[in-house]
Parts: sequence; structure tokens; C-alpha cells
Amino acid sequence: MITMKLLLSPIICALIGWVTNFLAVKMLFHPYKPIKIGPFVLQGIFPKRQKELAESLGKMIERELISHTDIKNVIHDPAFVEKHKGVILEYLDVFFREKLTTLHPMVGMFLNDENLKTVKVMLSKELDEMLPKLIETTASELECSLDFKCLVQDKVECFSMEQLEAILFGIMKKEFRFIEVIGGVLGFIIGLIQVVIFIL
Repeated sequence: MITMKLLLSPIICALIGWVTNFLAVKMLFHPYKPIKIGPFVLQGIFPKRQKELAESLGKMIERELISHTDIKNVIHDPAFVEKHKGVILEYLDVFFREKLTTLHPMVGMFLNDENLKTVKVMLSKELDEMLPKLIETTASELECSLDFKCLVQDKVECFSMEQLEAILFGIMKKEFRFIEVIGGVLGFIIGLIQVVIFIL
């Protein structure tokens, strides 16, 4: 009988360790709504602190991941400017050839290939001056109107707990499973230590 108890001790401790960690992981989110038990209020950590989490996440993303400087660097990149210049010139070429010439037959006579080429060269030079100013204005407007911290904070605060739980478990499923397993392993080791102590 004593031998059976000794053999069961590591298994029971492993089960207790696994269940404890399983519940700890679940209690990160559950219960979603506060439940009052006598003087205590029981609620998952994330639901309870959703606003603080949202605020901290917003600050961290703005400080560490993406900022207005990052956006400015992208839109001031010469390749970015050149790409948009090409799109504008392509659109204007279609406009001149397919739309402007339909206004009057005389327009079509004047806008031959040679004249169009001359116009496009002039427009290209104008765009070289205009686009940087336009992009600078856009960058300034974005800086004034786009608040990354508030944007992220509002989004996270509006998440339902089901959504947030699904996102975090989708990202950290293996890590949460490891926490549960390690609880069982540690419990088993503690049970073995108890058996050794009892025998000695």
C-alpha cells in the first residue's frame, strides 16, 4: 500500500502541476466579466487590464516599431518619388491621347507624337519641382492627423476578449502549451523528490 502511494506521488504531483499551469494560462483571459466571490473579485488579467494594455501597446508601437519619421523616410525616398512621377506621366499620356483629342479635331492635329513628347518633357521637369513639395505637404498632414498611439490604443480597446484571446493564442500557442507541460514536469520531479525523501 505504501509502495503504491509512493509510485502515485509523482503522478499526482505532475497532474497538480499541469492543472495549476493550465488554469493559470486560462485565467489570463477568463472570466471575461468580473465575478464577485465574497470580498474577492475574479476576472482574467487581460480583460481587467485591457485599457492599460491598449495604452502601453500604443506607446510601444509608436516608440519602437513605427513612427512619423519612418513614413517620412519612405515617402521622401527618391525611388518612391520617381515611381509616382511615372504613374502621373503615364496617366497624362493616356489623357492627352485618348481624352483631350476628342474635344476638337484641331487638338488632335496639334498633339502629334512630337508635340506630345515635348509636352511630356516639360511636365516631367514641372513634376520634379512639384512632387517634393506635394510629398512634404502630405507628410506634414499625416504627422498632424495620424496618431499611431491613439490609433492602436483605440483598436485594442475595441477588440472583444474573444478576438484578443484568439490572436494571442494563435501567436503563442506553443509557448502556452509549454507552460502547461513544464508544470506537469516540475510536479513530477517534486513528486520524485518527495519519494526519495520518504525512503531516506
